[in-house]
Amino acid sequence: MSDSRLFKILYYLLDKGNATAPELAAAFEVSSRTIYRDIEALSGAGIPVYTEPGRNGGISLLHDFILDRTILSEHERQELLAALQSISATGYPSAKEIQTKLSALFHTTTENWIEVDFSRWGNSACDNTKFEQLKTALLQHREMEILYESTAGKQSRRIIQPLKLSYKSKDWYIKAYCLKRQDFRLFKLNRILELKLLTKTFIPRPYPEPQDSPQQFCQTIVLLFSKTIAYRVYDEFDSTQIKLQENGDLLASAEMPVDPWLIGYLLSFGTKVEIIEPKELREILAAQAKEIYEKYQCR
Repeated sequence: MSDSRLFKILYYLLDKGNATAPELAAAFEVSSRTIYRDIEALSGAGIPVYTEPGRNGGISLLHDFILDRTILSEHERQELLAALQSISATGYPSAKEIQTKLSALFHTTTENWIEVDFSRWGNSACDNTKFEQLKTALLQHREMEILYESTAGKQSRRIIQPLKLSYKSKDWYIKAYCLKRQDFRLFKLNRILELKLLTKTFIPRPYPEPQDSPQQFCQTIVLLFSKTIAYRVYDEFDSTQIKLQENGDLLASAEMPVDPWLIGYLLSFGTKVEIIEPKELREILAAQAKEIYEKYQCR
């Protein structure tokens, strides 16, 4: 009998509330007979676990059962408090309070080892308010009205159903279903200029994976960077995407959508980047650079 499996069964029941023997057997890759022996072992250890026969029956814990703190080792308590400290650093409002309560329960504290500030430079109050409203919408499944600035430079008002908050490549995004487009969309938080929490609720639907989402179409972009801006390349590309050239320049490749944001991003490198692939991107960037030149040449 595996003590590890007994704890896993206990955690499973705490999470699910109720499970059948075949369900547990499949989850832990053992027979139903083994599961019943494990349940007897848990009961013998004083855990209030019981079985109910019948169609709607199964294996359950008493409703008011609370896992004793001694179940967790000293190392596990420290890891749990450290994880809460990490969440607290993101600005999540309840994490600090929960961390304080658990510290008292465990009779231990953690070192203040991490500091993270996701807000932009300057006054962070607006960003924190936006984050709090989004958290409420996500947890309560409430629709939101937003004013959004697109990469094409156009503003539009939309009603969205927020599904998940995502942090990717130095920026926060909200994965949502857009009622205006009747499709899933990814919104960058910095471009949400206004947002309003609505009273109408919705039933969440799974956000499609990137390969299933046609608007997330990406191309292989190959770029040659001057060695003089190597710091930026290592800041923004994974080391597995970079090949160091004999002269010190860096060749980087990544899957990226060819859109106005990418054009502006590449222009920010000036003459320190050369587009190797795709050819049409070279032409787009050249045309954009020509427009910039002509604009300032006339003045």
